Amino acid sequence: MKTCLAICAIAFLPGVASAQDVTQNIVNDHILPRFDVLAETGQTLEETALADCSATSEPLRAAFGTAFDAWVSVSHLRFGPTETDDRAFALAFWPDSRGATPRTLATLIRTKDPITQSADAYADMSIAARGFYAMEFLLYDATISTFGDDEYRCKLVQTVTADIAKLTQDIATDWQNSYAGLLTNPSPDGPYRSDLEAKQELFKALTTGLQLTSDARLGRPLGSFDRSHPTRAEAWRSGRSARHVALSLESLRDLATHLAQHDPPLQAELNAAFARAQTQLAAVDDPAFAGVANPQSRIKIEAIRSRVEEIRAIVRNALGSSLGVVSGFNALDGD
Repeated sequence: MKTCLAICAIAFLPGVASAQDVTQNIVNDHILPRFDVLAETGQTLEETALADCSATSEPLRAAFGTAFDAWVSVSHLRFGPTETDDRAFALAFWPDSRGATPRTLATLIRTKDPITQSADAYADMSIAARGFYAMEFLLYDATISTFGDDEYRCKLVQTVTADIAKLTQDIATDWQNSYAGLLTNPSPDGPYRSDLEAKQELFKALTTGLQLTSDARLGRPLGSFDRSHPTRAEAWRSGRSARHVALSLESLRDLATHLAQHDPPLQAELNAAFARAQTQLAAVDDPAFAGVANPQSRIKIEAIRSRVEEIRAIVRNALGSSLGVVSGFNALDGD
């Protein structure tokens, strides 16, 4: 009886949250607000492109940057509405190791493909020519941003932004109208049969985001000491590579600390680990990670990756066991 009373008392201690409370808090505080911002900035991007479609337009570039920020801040949430109809890949086809995006865009512009006349029709276009990375080429790539007929290229910019606006709005709507409820109210016939399965999904989102940041956002440009690859950095043309790491760490820190809300010492450990990574990143004055080929600059970027790996170890070994979950298969894994 004493044991039962002790367990019940712990369950109602301030700061000790049930699995359902943790999931509800993450949905309300972390997921829904971020997808709302993504939809709002996607709509602004479309409206800005309609007003001025020039690649050198400062308002358009600013709107693109703000919407891209919003995407990076949710890029770890690769489940549910973002995976419906491959929306995440349509918004963010990267890494593009075979150069499909510039090749596909160049073909569209050269042939003046009429598919650009309708955003609905453009939804059937290859994902290589859709989303934020296609827009980066259209705004910042020295070749694509000036290639071919100006009028056609303008229409292409407007169609790509309209496609982005629709995708981001559809994702936000699905989260608000249905998926938030499915995640917070598990049922035998739903995608999550228990609170533990819902929590597992959120933990997987955290590990997926950390993997993307370490292996792709940092690992791809770093390559090896003998052979670095600065032009493999994410969004290097627009000088956003370091910014994407910063945005990712900020968002992942929020998710991690929400997941650890039941364990204040672990929450503090995670906060400290993220703070170390963020502090080291802030000290690097290299927006596009161009310095990976320079030994003195490279070591600073390698140090950031080491800090991210430390976070991954804490998440894997401490947070996972604390939650009673494992990372499992994620959207970045192969077939």
